[in-house]
Amino acid sequence: MPADSPIEQTGGPGPRFDPGGFDAAALGAGENYPSLARGRSFERRHFVGTFSAYDQVYAGETIAKPAAASRLSRADEPVISWEFQGTRRTLDDYLAAHPTTALLIAKGDTILIERYRYGRREDTRFTSFSMAKTLTAMLLGIAMAEGHIRSIDDPAETYVPELRGVEYGRTPLKALLSMASGVAFREDYSGADDVARLARGSFVRQGQGGPGALRQFDTRASPPDTKFSYASAETHVLGAVVAAATGRTLAAYAAEKIWRPLGAEADASWLTDATGMAAAFCCFQAVLRDWARVGLMLAHDGAWNGNQIVPRDWVRWATRADPARPHLFPGTATPFYGYGYQTWIFPRADRSFALLGVYGQSIYVDPESKLVMVHLAARARPSNNPEGAQAIALWRGVRASLGR
Repeated sequence: MPADSPIEQTGGPGPRFDPGGFDAAALGAGENYPSLARGRSFERRHFVGTFSAYDQVYAGETIAKPAAASRLSRADEPVISWEFQGTRRTLDDYLAAHPTTALLIAKGDTILIERYRYGRREDTRFTSFSMAKTLTAMLLGIAMAEGHIRSIDDPAETYVPELRGVEYGRTPLKALLSMASGVAFREDYSGADDVARLARGSFVRQGQGGPGALRQFDTRASPPDTKFSYASAETHVLGAVVAAATGRTLAAYAAEKIWRPLGAEADASWLTDATGMAAAFCCFQAVLRDWARVGLMLAHDGAWNGNQIVPRDWVRWATRADPARPHLFPGTATPFYGYGYQTWIFPRADRSFALLGVYGQSIYVDPESKLVMVHLAARARPSNNPEGAQAIALWRGVRASLGR
């Protein structure tokens, strides 16, 4: 390792690289994993290349790394075993059967496993998709602690005048944080749904952009905070609130309040619309180890690199099921997960949670053991993939093998 490397090589061979991976031919191996060209049809052969070059396909704002990165150590790779449908399996079994582009498992401040596939490297910036939603919620928590936002009981229009007179503007921030606004929004990834309209109006830059792009979603289906209904527009409202309340772009605020205190080792980026407003619901790009730092910071209740980056109480509220809000419980919000503040809650008595994005992006966090697994992927479908159950089984195996 170079002398200025942020990784303290105390054991292990370092990261492992593979030029191929599961279904590599279909994912574009013969064309060196091409990314999507603007105006072209999005095909499976573009997935690996596009998901690791999203900020080259669409425009965004750079989030500059600090002068010095926080250090991580490295240990020898442990043996990981996991079970699915009665069969005991290894980590290599998992990677051989899934389109995982990168995987990192860390505990405390130590990297235990770091794998890259399909020719991806340490400097590859992987997109987040909806993992970015959790970052938006954390920025709102910071803005509250700094006094920019008075209360999560305030309606969004208190901070965003462009939303006055529409249902999202009338909705309290607390309901928006928990995907329980009650405003009708269809998100099924058909390409003809509301989230496609939102994407076109934001980072795809085919609409007006800015908070006004949210005014098109203005039908109330239920009272606020009575029913969970996943809607990316709710995060976009929160992003508009943070930007308006702080007077900063979301990317600039993230750079100052999270990226620099985190000690990120590489620049990140956040896609923006034509007005410069970040796509708060998605599209934050970062290298694998910096995604791990985000997870480790959350595992330490918002603290990392000697800093309390996100208020501890906010992280704890954001990453647990609220006993006063049963519509958000695991098994009720969804058949498996519950929901916190833009964060998915595992059905467990302890506080295990996840950041999730379409096509298999995820960060699993176990605060009790300070264990984190970052899983980046190029699955065939955006959601409801059968691979998801195996990723959860792998995480459970990681926790059983390393968590105590």
